[in-house]
Amino acid sequence: MKKLFKCTVCGYVSEGAPVKCPKCGVDENKFEELSSEASEKIYRSNKSNDIHIEIIALAEKIAFLSQEGIDDNLDPKCVSAFTQAKNEAWTIKQRSKAELAGHMSLGKW
Repeated sequence: MKKLFKCTVCGYVSEGAPVKCPKCGVDENKFEELSSEASEKIYRSNKSNDIHIEIIALAEKIAFLSQEGIDDNLDPKCVSAFTQAKNEAWTIKQRSKAELAGHMSLGKW
């Protein structure tokens, strides 16, 4: 596991000590080394965060496809099913976004 450093200005996390922050441009003296415990949280959370990001992307695709079905308006039962799927996709997306926000507040980004 590589050492992680956090920019004290913008919060960017870097593997290894950077010369300057790729996000906000401040120089290396604005970075602090994270503890091994904080670094482990970040490395361990990568998989969970990636799963949540994929779920969000899939939910967006479901919402898009559902809207196509709603717009087609072929059959009232189909429109009802598409509308329900679109609403459920919104809920799934928001749930994963809330989880990611929780991870960020705990330093697991």
